[in-house]
Formats: sequence, C-alpha cells, structure tokens
Amino acid sequence: MRFPRQFHKIAIRVALACGLGLLASCTTAKIGRHPYSTTYDPPLLQANNPSAVKVKLSTGAQRVYLVEGNRVLLASPCSVGTASSPTPLGNYTIYNKTFQRRRVSQPGAGYPMTYWMEFKSAYGMHWGFVKPYPCTHGCVRLPIKTAQKLFSAVRPGTPISIATSHPEDATVGKTLPILDDGPMPDPPWNYMISQQVFTDAAKGKFYTY
Repeated sequence: MRFPRQFHKIAIRVALACGLGLLASCTTAKIGRHPYSTTYDPPLLQANNPSAVKVKLSTGAQRVYLVEGNRVLLASPCSVGTASSPTPLGNYTIYNKTFQRRRVSQPGAGYPMTYWMEFKSAYGMHWGFVKPYPCTHGCVRLPIKTAQKLFSAVRPGTPISIATSHPEDATVGKTLPILDDGPMPDPPWNYMISQQVFTDAAKGKFYTY
C-alpha cells in the first residue's frame, strides 16, 4: 500500500524527533555520572627491583602513582586533605602497614581504615570513600582495590614523595577516571564496625558493591 506524500513527511519528522530525543536522553544520563571507587581496578605491574619502588602522591591532581624509576607500576585517583587540614607535603617513608586498622579518636571511633600505610604520625594511605575534590582530614583515601594492590607492593621503608604535582599528572594521570563516592548510600554502622568489613576488603570488595 502506498501512503500519500504528506504521511511520509510526518513519519520522517517523527523519526527524527524520536532519534534526537534518544540522543538527548543518552547525553543527559551520562552527564555528571561517575563510577564509584569500588568499581575501579587499576592494573599493577610487577617491579623488577622492589627496593627501587617508590610512591608519588599528587595533592593537586589527587593522584597516587607507584613507580620504579620512570616506569609507572600503578596509577589511581585518590582523595587528599582539605585546605584546613591538608595532607602534609614532603618526602617520607612508609614505616607502618596494618591491614585491620580502625579509627581510635572521636568522632567516628571504630571506623575502618583498612590497608593502613602510615608515612607520618597519624597520617597514612588507606581505603576510604573517594571524591573528586579534597575531603579528608589529611590522610589519603584510596579505592578498595587500589589500597589492596598498593598495600601488597610497598613495604616498610618504601619512600613516598608528596607534592602539589608530579610529572605523571600530565601523562598517565590525565587518563584516569573521575571517581565519586558522594552519592553512594551509607552502609549500616553495624557493618562498618563488624569483622565482615575486613573479610570483604581482603577480597577487594566493600559491602555490597
């Protein structure tokens, strides 16, 4: 059956409108949506000489790099301290590693700080909720799988250089995703203070994520 020409014109207009509508809806769905840090699983290259490994932390870019010479073994987004409670700049060494660590001071005593890697008294890298802006009291929060892999790769005595920027920011750092745990629903407190939080962390996961 052949339709009159005006029906063809109407059909084309409807198809175009639907197509544009779909494109608009797809674009809208992507804007402002970033994956939770629990989905981020950075590759880890094996070091040729573990004694030559060091950590570089960029507070300006909120990036952490595990390097051996000029070779980047691991790169990941992270969260650092705010302007009022900054992550200390300078050169340190990781001198204490504790897998099962909890916050001892208030507020939030008992809060898990899994994969704790301390480089200055009361300052360390550990698992935590990551946001695309400085949000900590000075510690460095890492995605769960980043924390797991970094913890396995460093040892007491591993140097860590903390600066506002590092050369890697302009290379591999620019390719990293934006992670935002801000919209993530808060897990129940009874989970956070349970042993299960450490059992899950050992598997590279957190709660139901």
